[in-house]
Amino acid sequence: MTPPNSRVDAELQSHVGVRAGVEQTFTLAWRSLLQIRHNPWELGDFSIQPILFLLLFLYVFGGAIAGSPVEYLHFMLPGVIVMNMIFVTVYVGHGLNTDLTQGVFDRLRSLPIARWAPLTGRIVADIVKQAWCILLLLTVGLLLGFRIGTSLVGLLIMVCLVLTMALAVSWIMVLVGVMARDPEHVQLFGFTTLFPVTFVSNVFVPAETMPDWLRPVVAANPVSHLSQAARGLMVSGPVLEPALWSLLWSLAITAVFAPLSVWALSRRLEGRSRTGPG
Repeated sequence: MTPPNSRVDAELQSHVGVRAGVEQTFTLAWRSLLQIRHNPWELGDFSIQPILFLLLFLYVFGGAIAGSPVEYLHFMLPGVIVMNMIFVTVYVGHGLNTDLTQGVFDRLRSLPIARWAPLTGRIVADIVKQAWCILLLLTVGLLLGFRIGTSLVGLLIMVCLVLTMALAVSWIMVLVGVMARDPEHVQLFGFTTLFPVTFVSNVFVPAETMPDWLRPVVAANPVSHLSQAARGLMVSGPVLEPALWSLLWSLAITAVFAPLSVWALSRRLEGRSRTGPG
């Protein structure tokens, strides 16, 4: 077997139009979603895990923090949705690294498809998983007593805002997935990094209850901005300022990590083309 020729790949893929590339993106996204059938534990990670987080924090800390679990639910649920969004993005890097280490990308590059379709397909599949997680948490929250204090429009805006940030954070995990040695290192680095980022925020408790030296860190945390905007859109409170900060953070993260991720992926694939898939 001979390694794929990057010049031939480029000639094949240069004839792929935007419309065909979009269709290929959705086809590969569907492939990523179908992989859940072969790895049901992944379904548990982004379905059972957020519900466990919600129930544990609600009934263990709800009475101490807010006086009752139902009162705490209205504060915590928007934050849990944001926290779960951050964690689920790890699977973008995990799935991408799996495709790279198992040679799936080598096989895809030999096909006359858009060069960007495998990567965008992976990210689109992750956005679908994110939307499923949000719907699942909202359903469980309503069953536990959560009531929307704004409107359906506010709820839809919240979903769009969270998915926008999910898309931005996904680029960070794409870079991790490209640079990591194996999928296990992606998860180790991802969760080790994301845990302090999510917990040093206003996801579970108001920033006013924290020490004075910690409050500026919490206030600058993009997770805090997104959680506050989600609360305002779902329950009540300020919306415009935290939502604008969330959008600015999303743009900044995408502007920095999207080019880095694409560059790192191209370098890795070029290296594999020169040395062969083995």
